[in-house]
Parts: sequence; structure tokens; C-alpha cells
Amino acid sequence: MGPPDHLYIVTYDVRDPKRWRRVFKVMQGHGQWLQLSVFQCRLSRRGAAELTEAVSAEIKHDEDHVLILDLGPADDVKPRVSSIGKAFAAVTRQPVIV
Repeated sequence: MGPPDHLYIVTYDVRDPKRWRRVFKVMQGHGQWLQLSVFQCRLSRRGAAELTEAVSAEIKHDEDHVLILDLGPADDVKPRVSSIGKAFAAVTRQPVIV
């Protein structure tokens, strides 16, 4: 078994609506949507690298901004989150059916 998955929070500010939608679609394939431009992702190192590459290919680097926050090993992370309104729950490991 390889290194543990990490928990990431990804947030982005993409100026053009078409590019925003493309980034949103990329993110849907990698994580759980939290808010308009915020996703929570549980990823391996390889998954994080693939996500970074895919998002980088969709944005204009001189206009858009993407933050990828690595919260650490997903099974050990105990996020301290204040949530007003809907409840927040960290992404858990789930089986992948291919």
C-alpha cells in the first residue's frame, strides 16, 4: 500500500464563465462540491498531481487564481470547521466501482 491519501480544500476564482464551468467539471471528477467555487478532495499524491495538471490546463494563469490547501493525511485529519447552515463532514474513503 502506498502513501496515505490527503484531504485537500480547493478554491478558485476564474473570471470567464466558460473557463469557470470547465474548471467546475474537472473538480467534479476529483472531489465533493462544498460551495460555488470550493471543493473538498481526498486524493493520492498522483491524484493531486493529475488534478493540478487538469486545472492548470483550463485556466488563464494571468487572470485566474486557484488555491489547493493540503490538510494532511485524510484518515488523521480532524478539520476544525465552523459551519453556519448546512453541516460539514470530511470526505471519507469509499470503494470505487469500475
